[in-house]
Amino acid sequence: MASPKTPKHQTREERARKTVAKIRKLAADTVETVRRQDNPAIDIPIRALSNVSFNEETRLIQLGDRAQHREFFNVSMAKKFMQTFLVASACKDLLESGKTTSIRDLFYMTKHTIKGARENTFDDQTESDIIIEDLEVSLDALREELHLFAAKRGSMVGPLTIVDAGDTIDLSHMGSGGWSIPSITEEEIIQFKKSEAQYILLVEKEAVWHRLNEDKFWKKHKCALVTGNGQATRGVRRLLQRMTRELGIPLYVLVDNDPWGLYIYSVIKQGSISLAYESMRMAVPDARFLGLRSRDFKRFKLSDDVRIDLEKEDETRAKQMLAYPWFKAKHWQEEISDLLKCGFKMEIEALSNKDISFVTDVYIPEKIGKGDWLT
Repeated sequence: MASPKTPKHQTREERARKTVAKIRKLAADTVETVRRQDNPAIDIPIRALSNVSFNEETRLIQLGDRAQHREFFNVSMAKKFMQTFLVASACKDLLESGKTTSIRDLFYMTKHTIKGARENTFDDQTESDIIIEDLEVSLDALREELHLFAAKRGSMVGPLTIVDAGDTIDLSHMGSGGWSIPSITEEEIIQFKKSEAQYILLVEKEAVWHRLNEDKFWKKHKCALVTGNGQATRGVRRLLQRMTRELGIPLYVLVDNDPWGLYIYSVIKQGSISLAYESMRMAVPDARFLGLRSRDFKRFKLSDDVRIDLEKEDETRAKQMLAYPWFKAKHWQEEISDLLKCGFKMEIEALSNKDISFVTDVYIPEKIGKGDWLT
C-alpha cells in the first residue's frame, strides 16, 4: 500500500492573505505612479510560442521574459488596462469574503455599461478570461489562488480514499459515474488519505473510461482510473501531478491515434504554450504514452474498417508538432512520421472492433506488462 506523503502546505486563509497583498501592491504602485503624474502601466508576460522555450533539464515548457507594457494613456491599451483592475478588484472581494466563484460568474460580476458612455466593460466572456490569465501571470498568483474555478470536467475511480473539502470519500465506491474532479485540486482542498493504487491510467475518451470502469479494470489491476474528457482541465492536470509526486506512482496516458491525441499527452507531460507559467505545478515529465499507436494496427490485427483517413488539418498539425523542441526525440519523430506515412488515424474505440472489452482484457494489460510505452 502506498503511503501518501503529507506535504506541508499553506492554509486557504494564508494563501488568500498573500494573494490579497499582491493585488493591493499592484494597486498601490499604480496609484503612486499617478501621483507622480506618470503614465500608469502594467507589464504582462507574453503567453505565445515566441516567448516559450523547452528546458531540457526539467523537460518542461517554460515562459520567457518578454512582456507587454500595458499603458493607461494609450488608446489601444486603455480598455484592457481598466479591465485588469476591474477583475483584480473582484478577485480581492472574493478572497476577503472567503468565497469562490466560476469564471463565468466573474464575467457577469464585472460586466456593466460605463457611466456616461455606451461602452461595456466586457462584451464577451473571452475578454474576461484573457484578463484573468493576464492577472495570474503578472501577479504570480494562479487562478485557484484568485478563488476562481472553471467548469468541472473529469472523473476518477480507484482503490484510494481522499478528503475533499473535509469530506472523506472512498473512490472504490463511486458507482458508474465516478468522483467528479473539481476545478480546484490544491492541497488545502484535496488530500490523499489512503491508497492501494499502483499506477494512474488517464484515458482521453469518457466512453472508454466508462468501459474500463464497468469492467472494473481499476479493481483488477489496482490503479486510479481517470478521464479528462478530452484535453484535461487544469484541475485534472494538477491532481495528476500531485498524485504522481505524493503517492509515488507512475502515470500512463491512453489517447486516440491522431495529432490531437499526441498533443493531449504532450500537455500532460511537459505543459502547454498558453500555460507555460504553470508547468512546474501541472506537468508530469515522466508520464508514459500508452497509445493508441499507428503500429498497433498491424500488431493487434485491427480491421481496415477502423481506419480514418487523415485530413489536411491533421497533416498540418502533425508537421507542426515535428518541429516542436519537445518532440525532437528520435522516438517521437518516428511516431509522428509513422502517423503521416500510414495516412490514417484511429480512435481508441477502434479496439472494440475486436471485442467490446478488448481494451480492458488485452490491450492495456499487454502494453503495461511488456513495458510497451513511450516517454
